[in-house]
Amino acid sequence: MPWWEAILDSLAVLAVLLLLAFVALFVRRRLLGRFGGTFDCSIRTKIPKNVATPRGWTLGVGRYSGDQMEWFRIFSFSPRPRHVFGRTVTVTGRRTPLGAEAFSLHQGHSVVDVEPAPGTTIELAMSDRAMTGFLAWTEAAPPGHERLLA
Repeated sequence: MPWWEAILDSLAVLAVLLLLAFVALFVRRRLLGRFGGTFDCSIRTKIPKNVATPRGWTLGVGRYSGDQMEWFRIFSFSPRPRHVFGRTVTVTGRRTPLGAEAFSLHQGHSVVDVEPAPGTTIELAMSDRAMTGFLAWTEAAPPGHERLLA
């Protein structure tokens, strides 16, 4: 076999593997949304001092599953959620994306500050419709849980 045929065979194998990876991501996204309750949701766990910076945002998908909201990375093959939030999260603020931060998020998304545990703050970015559903979902927590809604 000439050397150029070996290179063409290698490129063909790489192209097929790349195509299979894209198909796997598409199938995973469909499986996550199969039971409904999914929405586009970006997350930032390490909030920089300059909040307007686009650094730290990760695109993902949120899914409601009983008393939990599961968050999955968009570009991952893992069937398990990266983060899981209970209904008892405390919502501490809501804002529109600032400066260059707006370019790293989906258009029309708002940012909400959430405390999943005391002293731990993360940011979630989602559409206004998803935000309304999220806030209603957190308010529907069992009685006896205090929360501060901004």
